[in-house]
Amino acid sequence: MNKINNDLAGSLASLGLGQSAEQAKDPNQLGQNEFLKLMITQLNNQDPFKPMENGDFIAQMAQFSAVTGLSDLQQSFDKLATSMQSNQALQASSLVGRSVLVPSAVGTLPAGGTLSGLVDLPDSSSNLRITVQDGAGQVLRQLELGPQAAGEAFFSWDGITTKGLPADPGRYYISAEVSGENGPEALETLVSAAVDSVTMGNNGRDMTLNLSDGNSVDLSSVRAIK
Repeated sequence: MNKINNDLAGSLASLGLGQSAEQAKDPNQLGQNEFLKLMITQLNNQDPFKPMENGDFIAQMAQFSAVTGLSDLQQSFDKLATSMQSNQALQASSLVGRSVLVPSAVGTLPAGGTLSGLVDLPDSSSNLRITVQDGAGQVLRQLELGPQAAGEAFFSWDGITTKGLPADPGRYYISAEVSGENGPEALETLVSAAVDSVTMGNNGRDMTLNLSDGNSVDLSSVRAIK
């Protein structure tokens, strides 16, 4: 019986089911060597009048091989996920200092610059109006953009109020509405903002872009990069 068991161990090792003694292993995990010892112990202690069927023996080896394969596959996926996250971080870091177009009702007017953005129109409209308000809700300017076809309609505010005076640099509230059959209809606005920094995501969450206007948005919400 010992000779048979030794021959069995050698055969299994030649098939890749053995493990070299030099390989490091976790003492709390069942490895290939431990599985082989259990199999040999099972053969030594089986009822000689009811020996294990060849089919049962092969089935046990197949099950162990399948579990080992799944473990290796999981490790490969973990490495792939880490690699993809590193590539995504590299791409996101290249956005720092650039302008992105994101959904927002707040825009920043830089000193000597303009506040710009767009409205995605689901249908054509006879008139598109952009309203700019300060933090107190006072209307500073309304931009009448006239008839617009369905699609993206860009707007830009130069910082001049309805009184012809320049507004102070800072954050302003932006709203958009179109003239519809049932009256004015509010639409979502997208504004352009500079990226100050990037926050890495974890636990499956997307990375976050920290914008110069104080807002933070997910990388996936970026509509355009300038």
